[in-house]
Amino acid sequence: MIEQNAADILEMNTHMRITISCAIVVIAYLTDFLCCRLLIPVIRKIAVRTSIKWDNYITNGKVLHNIFHLIPPVTFQFAFPLLFPEQTQWTVLMSKLFYIYTIIIFCRLVCEFITSLYAISNESDSLRNKPMKGVYQMLKVIVVCIGVILIIGSLINKDFTALLTGLGAMATVLMLVFRDTILGVVAGVQLSAHDMLRPGDWIVLDKYGVDGIVEDVTMNTVKVRNWDKTITTIPPYILVSDSFKNWRGMRESGGRRVARSIRIDMNSIRFCTREELSRFEGASWAEGLDLQKEGTVNLKLFRAATEHYLRGLSEVNGELMLLVRQLEPTSEGLPLQFYFFTLAQDWVPHEHVAADVMEHVIASLPGFGLRIFQKPSGMDIEKMLRS
Repeated sequence: MIEQNAADILEMNTHMRITISCAIVVIAYLTDFLCCRLLIPVIRKIAVRTSIKWDNYITNGKVLHNIFHLIPPVTFQFAFPLLFPEQTQWTVLMSKLFYIYTIIIFCRLVCEFITSLYAISNESDSLRNKPMKGVYQMLKVIVVCIGVILIIGSLINKDFTALLTGLGAMATVLMLVFRDTILGVVAGVQLSAHDMLRPGDWIVLDKYGVDGIVEDVTMNTVKVRNWDKTITTIPPYILVSDSFKNWRGMRESGGRRVARSIRIDMNSIRFCTREELSRFEGASWAEGLDLQKEGTVNLKLFRAATEHYLRGLSEVNGELMLLVRQLEPTSEGLPLQFYFFTLAQDWVPHEHVAADVMEHVIASLPGFGLRIFQKPSGMDIEKMLRS
């Protein structure tokens, strides 16, 4: 039966076969056009009304367009051998062109589907903050490479496995040519798997002048907008091979650290007088302290008052570490460090809170008979000479 149909086709007039081929071309592209113009809007409306969200990303993209764009090449693949069964040079060439056409459209379809998957992952709570862009780019590169291998195999009449064997022999050359890309792909997978970096993280990499917010993580580059508004791009494998600081933990902890110190003049540290102790008895920070005890040091009371002040501030996170401690004495006085965390994590409000605290601390020192150690300036020497 098949042989009879083939014989009937061969007996057909060449002009008739060309006419049928043109009609098939027109019908195939007309079907593609009508499906894109009529069916896709209907499918999108149905997808919007469903309770699930992932279908919206697939239908709103170009996935459906590429599905319908497969109609012409697939039709040509089946119809052309039936209309022109003879194996001439031009028929073989046309068959290869239709095959290449189908591969190109199919690769575009798969790449658009991967793009839709990336958009869906950005809406997922578990994947939204992960650097998945490089992974999806890697998948697209793999799809394109497979398509190119299939096209080359079709043009030179080689099997897919034979081409892969030849590529294996060229692995050394490919490693040299695509070194950065391969390292970037591996580093991107490591960054994502170990959750080392996310878009929006504040990272510091002094060696490369990086100090800012990660804006984008791709297969070949990590783009960081520094605080001075400059943009630095670095390869992903640098973040895996070198050490960098990620401030995400600070943001997730609910506070930003302040660790500032002032130097107390050790000549001003002394025992409090009875008049001073009686004056401090009514203070709220003195509850629980035995102010009648002899030998109470003014610096101890100052530390207690400052800690009480810090715990009472609404801008300070009282659930995290908070203390006022002494550091190692030096020739320039006794360092007194104020260690606490502000609720404000952004730079400007954080600095405002820290400045307010330090200003209050400095202004409170004379009330406890304490002085800040400060090297004499020219004005100080001039006053001494005048006196």
